[in-house]
Amino acid sequence: MRVAVIQVGYGDAEPVQERVERVASLVREQAGHDLVVLPELWAPGGFAYREWDARAEPVDGPTAQAMSAAARDAGVMLHAGSIVERPTNGEHGPEGRGLWNTSLVFSPAGELVATYRKIHRFGFGAGEPKLMDAGEDVVLVDLPGGQGRAGLSTCYDLRFPELYRRQLDAGATAFVIPAAWPMARVRHWTLLAHARAVEDQCLVIACNTAGTHAGTEMGGHSQVVLPTGEALAMAGSEEQVLSVDVDLSVVADYRTSFPVLADRRL
Repeated sequence: MRVAVIQVGYGDAEPVQERVERVASLVREQAGHDLVVLPELWAPGGFAYREWDARAEPVDGPTAQAMSAAARDAGVMLHAGSIVERPTNGEHGPEGRGLWNTSLVFSPAGELVATYRKIHRFGFGAGEPKLMDAGEDVVLVDLPGGQGRAGLSTCYDLRFPELYRRQLDAGATAFVIPAAWPMARVRHWTLLAHARAVEDQCLVIACNTAGTHAGTEMGGHSQVVLPTGEALAMAGSEEQVLSVDVDLSVVADYRTSFPVLADRRL
């Protein structure tokens, strides 16, 4: 499986519509890949809390339509990162926010094949917890070519290993993790992505954001990590595209040769 991880860099001066058009072009440039991954909230701004309400949209809104077209044009499966979702039916979660941090996955035909509402909200009572409802569902999606199943999670979710055990038990062989992880804690980002790969013997595809927006410097360092803990690719701190060929048989082979998971007791 050929994977492209697009570490989008942006700042406050770039209008959202221009950024959507620019990123759509970046996706189209990845024709020939099987899977393309974008970061969390790259269109509305990962830390642009004050703008989220105005920039919210449904899962068939303008950003989704642009990404659907780009996936179709490139002939790739596209994890389009996440949007601030406001459903058109007036749906609200248990806390009544009516907004979610929602990831979108499109098929090579441009069809929306999976959505994931972020379960763990970052902000310690502010930011996401104040403005957004929490997702509740564990979501997996089939990888291109029948090469396994990927569990979906987003950014702060990475700190909660029990989510990944749930995905593992549901049949995950890979984890796809878009993020807007800040530079201040980028060491945690790289360390935890490696931990999730090693402890669950899964491939990790982790796509972070670059640039500075809303006064926050983003950490970059997107990465593709094998279940052995080897990093196949690691980005720097600027906008960058990682192109990686992954033989997903490495997951089953490593689970057989080093059968840690068979010794689970809890």
